[in-house]
Amino acid sequence: MPMAVVDAPPLPPLREVRLPAGQPREWYESHNRKLKAMRLALALLNTGVYHPTQAPNRRIRAIAPLVGVHPPSDTTCRLVRSLMLR
Repeated sequence: MPMAVVDAPPLPPLREVRLPAGQPREWYESHNRKLKAMRLALALLNTGVYHPTQAPNRRIRAIAPLVGVHPPSDTTCRLVRSLMLR
């Protein structure tokens, strides 16, 4: 499956906001995973991938450098597909 090439300017860096203190480590990991999955899902939608069956792990990981994030884990890839269903 060839990926669509989009001639769009790169995304601007996100403004970093401090997370609330005092949460368990798992909360921070989950929060950051959700943010990463959201960015990846939006990038896939912008390239014409509208259904989770069109987004295998390979395609999600291929778009990660374009978004500016490290390649996602299998868990994050599953979360990206679940976000695309909503």
